[in-house]
Amino acid sequence: MRAKASEASRWRDLSRPSRFRCVEPTRRDVTCGGALAAFSLLLTDLIGTASPVEADALAGPIPTLDRVAVRIVTEDYQFAVAPGRKEDGLVVENFGWGIGPDHPPGRTLVSEFGLSMHVESHRGDETRQVLIDFGFTPEALNNNLALIGVQPASLDALVLSHGHYDHFGGLAGFLRNNAGQLKPKLPFYVGGEDAFCVREWVAPPVKGNFGAIDREALKAADLMVMSTPKPSLVGGHGFSSGRIAEQSFEKLKSPSVMKLGMDHGSGCSAAGFTDAEQKLGSLPDQFNHEIATAFNLKDRGLIILTSCSHRGVVNAVRQAQEVSGVKKVHAIIGGFHLAPYPPEYLAETLSALKEIGPDYLVPLHCSGEPFFELAKGEFGPKVIRGYTGTRLDFS
Repeated sequence: MRAKASEASRWRDLSRPSRFRCVEPTRRDVTCGGALAAFSLLLTDLIGTASPVEADALAGPIPTLDRVAVRIVTEDYQFAVAPGRKEDGLVVENFGWGIGPDHPPGRTLVSEFGLSMHVESHRGDETRQVLIDFGFTPEALNNNLALIGVQPASLDALVLSHGHYDHFGGLAGFLRNNAGQLKPKLPFYVGGEDAFCVREWVAPPVKGNFGAIDREALKAADLMVMSTPKPSLVGGHGFSSGRIAEQSFEKLKSPSVMKLGMDHGSGCSAAGFTDAEQKLGSLPDQFNHEIATAFNLKDRGLIILTSCSHRGVVNAVRQAQEVSGVKKVHAIIGGFHLAPYPPEYLAETLSALKEIGPDYLVPLHCSGEPFFELAKGEFGPKVIRGYTGTRLDFS
């Protein structure tokens, strides 16, 4: 991790233990070694929350939903003339351009290397809206939310999958742009304290400062920061995977180094790390805080939003199955983080996904073109190309 460390030592598989790691969490695993209480106390100190906040734990059956619509707010790609499609229980709509019959072309959607997704879920007369991740810049996020018609005042929860800038870069600017419009004490779900660490990007092609979550922006927006190291309800309809256990062949690569400690209110507390880790001062990301978000669609199964899958897309899916008790997987949507891996690893991933048997795969963001092409050949029409602005309406 030192400045002169070799590329191989920086961009490598990780197995270093940490006090933030929860092993094999299940529906019965509700304490995670006291990490939730410790994290809540840290939030009280560092963000100014009035009292420790605990996310609602999964207890009993997870909610069964009548409809789930996933809108890709920000993604790496867009294709203005991509055709939509209709399947059994699924309607795919693409955005096109930001044009209309009563005005000339003006703003349109902005794509960038990053990811943000909006979920609208229905159960009877109840409707919930959740914004998951925030892309790389607030300019793209705010622009796209306005064009696709998402009203920030209608949001019931915010979720951050992990502490990489291409997933939280738009957050602070989104909060400032919508000051006073969000619901009071809007829940903001995050996997753990290490999500807040200052990070340095050490993988090719460019190395440098990779930022940190703006704690002051969270405080100013009066968000209720919710720690979810254990599986938890999200907005009453969905659920967080909790910490994603390593239970498959998948190997964790670390493209970033996280720096321990606080500096003028920014960064993460080092208190939860081992003495040896604290002495190092920085260490390769283990993504112990990474979480996936899932929804259970009636008679169809789980719709799992993996976000970036640093801890493995197969691990994330199996985690969601385990903690929910629902084995059927209807759709897997998000970044699968397969771009850095060789062809044989992609083939092994495809084999594992085929065993899981999802009805639909929607690889986004960091999944990589080689994987998309292989998946298309293996799964055929089950693989859906998603773009910035694409809406996937599951019913």
